[in-house]
Amino acid sequence: MLLRKYSVLFFLPFLLIACDMSKTKLAQYFNKTYNVLGEEIELCCSDPVTGFYRNGFCATGPDDFGTHIVCARVTDEFLQFSKSRSNDLTRAIPLRNFPGLKDGDKWCLCILRWMEALEAGVAPPIYLKGTHKMALDYLDLETLTRYALDSD
Repeated sequence: MLLRKYSVLFFLPFLLIACDMSKTKLAQYFNKTYNVLGEEIELCCSDPVTGFYRNGFCATGPDDFGTHIVCARVTDEFLQFSKSRSNDLTRAIPLRNFPGLKDGDKWCLCILRWMEALEAGVAPPIYLKGTHKMALDYLDLETLTRYALDSD
């Protein structure tokens, strides 16, 4: 009986894929994560693959000390600002599966760096639907909405 129970759990992801479930739906099935709008979080970017867990989502967990929860479209101004703070996001680091970013790339940013950029006047625009609800522990929705590319 125990073996049967675990074999179902093992084959469930393959079954879902066989049923043509999208990556977004598959990730949401296994780990329901919500965005700042109270909806299930949407994929931030899969090319390049972003997120602390490199699954395309701005999800976080206990091992994500940077709290990579803001889905942003980076700008040259932000990239230069980040570089001036000793975090050169333009430089590829293959060993960490990091391609290096350029203007226009979507990426899950650390909330504190985004807030620092906000204070400096160089905060990049964001996607509310891809930004983790934990961002509301740091900033109000009104502030986030002012920088949103997807506010309806």
